[in-house]
Amino acid sequence: MTNEQVILTKDGLLEKQEKLDYLKTVRRAEISEQIKEARAFGDLSENAEYDEAKNEQARVETEIARLEKLLRNAVVVEETEVDTSVVGIGTSVRILDMEYNEEEVYSIVGSVEADADKKRISNESPVGAALMGKKVGETAEVSTPAGTFSLKVIDINKLGQA
Repeated sequence: MTNEQVILTKDGLLEKQEKLDYLKTVRRAEISEQIKEARAFGDLSENAEYDEAKNEQARVETEIARLEKLLRNAVVVEETEVDTSVVGIGTSVRILDMEYNEEEVYSIVGSVEADADKKRISNESPVGAALMGKKVGETAEVSTPAGTFSLKVIDINKLGQA
């Protein structure tokens, strides 16, 4: 097992800690109860409810182990250390898509926090990597399998600031 550092924002750290706490306290107890109820059905060799509860228990324990490892290796980007003169992890960047003349706002986060639905992009994604280190007014060329496009940086803020 490697001890790769995982970059998290403060919010990302709290989110992962809350999920771990939920799995350890609430979800483990629920599964334990499901196993207890399934055992009451009798013969465990042909008990689908018991098998499913044990499988769910294994999935939850795997996720707990994954989260514990992630949190052990977490490097938290402190809000006070975020430099808004350039795009970096912990920044929110307003960009202009030069081809479509459309503005978007993306939050730049570490890969484990990326969520396209929330416009949280990884610093390792094609768009995130192209924007990293850019200043207001600079243009990033983004290469994707579908082609190359240009994004102009309009504004940079700390996450959670407009």
